[in-house]
Amino acid sequence: MQARGNCRFSLFIGSSSRSIQTESITNKLRASSNSSPSKKTWTQKLESKNTDPTIVDSDIVKWNRKISAYMRKGQCESALSVFNGYAQNGLLSEARRLFEELPIRDVFAWTAMVSGFVQNGMLDEATRIFEEMPEKNEVSWNAMIAGYVQSQQIEKARELFDQMPSRNISSWNTMVTGYAQCGNIDQAKILFDEMPQRDCISWAAMISGYAQSGQSEEALHLFIEMKRDGGILNRSALVGALSSCAEIAALELGKQLHGRLVKAGFETGYYAGNALLAMYCKCGSIEEAFDVFEDITEKDIVSWNTMIAGYARHGFGKEALALFESMKMTIKPDDVTLVGVLSACSHTGLVDKGMEYFNSMYQNYGITANSKHYTCMIDLLGRAGRLDEALNLMKSMPFHPDAATWGALLGASRIHGDTELGEKAAEKVFEMEPDNSGMYVLLSNLYAASGRWREVREMRLKMRDKGVKKVPGYSWVEIQNKTHIFTVGDCSHPEAERIYAYLEELDLELKKEGFVSSTKLVLHDVEEEEKEHMLKYHSEKLAVAFGILSIPPGRPIRVIKNLRNHGKLKLAQ
Repeated sequence: MQARGNCRFSLFIGSSSRSIQTESITNKLRASSNSSPSKKTWTQKLESKNTDPTIVDSDIVKWNRKISAYMRKGQCESALSVFNGYAQNGLLSEARRLFEELPIRDVFAWTAMVSGFVQNGMLDEATRIFEEMPEKNEVSWNAMIAGYVQSQQIEKARELFDQMPSRNISSWNTMVTGYAQCGNIDQAKILFDEMPQRDCISWAAMISGYAQSGQSEEALHLFIEMKRDGGILNRSALVGALSSCAEIAALELGKQLHGRLVKAGFETGYYAGNALLAMYCKCGSIEEAFDVFEDITEKDIVSWNTMIAGYARHGFGKEALALFESMKMTIKPDDVTLVGVLSACSHTGLVDKGMEYFNSMYQNYGITANSKHYTCMIDLLGRAGRLDEALNLMKSMPFHPDAATWGALLGASRIHGDTELGEKAAEKVFEMEPDNSGMYVLLSNLYAASGRWREVREMRLKMRDKGVKKVPGYSWVEIQNKTHIFTVGDCSHPEAERIYAYLEELDLELKKEGFVSSTKLVLHDVEEEEKEHMLKYHSEKLAVAFGILSIPPGRPIRVIKNLRNHGKLKLAQ
């Protein structure tokens, strides 16, 4: 019986989720003749405090009444939740005091203290306890590794990981997640490949890591590999795959993932529902996006913001504002909400409405305008040709404009041909972001539209001298779950000859209808005929042409591009 008594009072083995009725266990304790009263008191004291932290230490009678012992097959049920309860309520000093006074301190008690300090971000205290431990188990090692990962001390986490005498799958998962979260996705993959076994958490950590680092195709390849490997799909893996579909506009695959979410019963929750909503919004499937939005049973602010931003991005400004008005009846808008609202006004030319929202942000919602709100307003005024007002608003900002704000002014200057203002804006952008190739291109566009070819050449020389490389433009279209990528003048596609023949035919038809290409958008000092030829085969047109030739009539063609086009395709619609 003494062995059972000692175990009974080793209080910190596991969780309290399977507690047994107090009366039954109390009777068992009373029947144990070899149980030390002092040990019984400690059991009562800690467990009664976990049940009711307001109990005073001197009231042992109440402890006896509230005791909840944990036993299974003659042994004590784990009571690690005692310290978890202290940790959640910030009672670490009390937990430490009780720990110091315990008559028995086994590895589980030590581990509970380490976990408690880690959970409260008290890593120095956790490290001190960990180093004092006479014996360590996998749980204590993992707790410390997790603490270092959470505090972004990945090298210290790796040092402990390498020192572990034995590792379990939790150890590997923590390190893979840690490397992925700190952006070292290559090292995360090396560890992932070395894992002796994987579970759904392993796959989800790696898929999410790829998605967060912008390596969307790798994330989707790994997702497919997980299915082949027989891995169990969980919500995190599906959300990571959905995020990747959103980034590369893989709509068809996204729809397949939607079906899996429905089958698993995840689609109506806001966590998976928001990821699904974002995927449809970014792919331009606004009707499907709104259907998903409506199906989310408990919408949070991310749900509302995603739908408003989706409407704004695709030119449904009035719908975005109508949704915003509905939102205000159920949830308070935040600063992200107002960015979406102002963007909606900008993309639909609702200048006065945008000014009204902007000027009432603080009064109506308690939101102080930040740089993103000012950038939206400058873009709104600039698109409307009110460049002087945009510049005055920038001068009135309570903080210095950032590169994005000056970039919005540069973009507006290009649209309306204000070279002087554009040069001023570009100069400010180059001071802050000297390697921003997009701004060099915008200024070159402005010079080219004004026929200032010497300045265009000078911009190219500056880019070359500074080592700035223009990001190549490309467009892609998804057909039958396969992504087809095109660049300007691309002849590498298997259907290139057919595509070019169709574009020639289309160009003749457009000219018959009176369409004239906007050759001022070509950044080369060449003859007009050559400029028209260059515009004819830009990446978007190649992708659209292939879509027309490949997709049945009546179905939408969704072309995604990595760079923004300021006018060519819209004019030809």
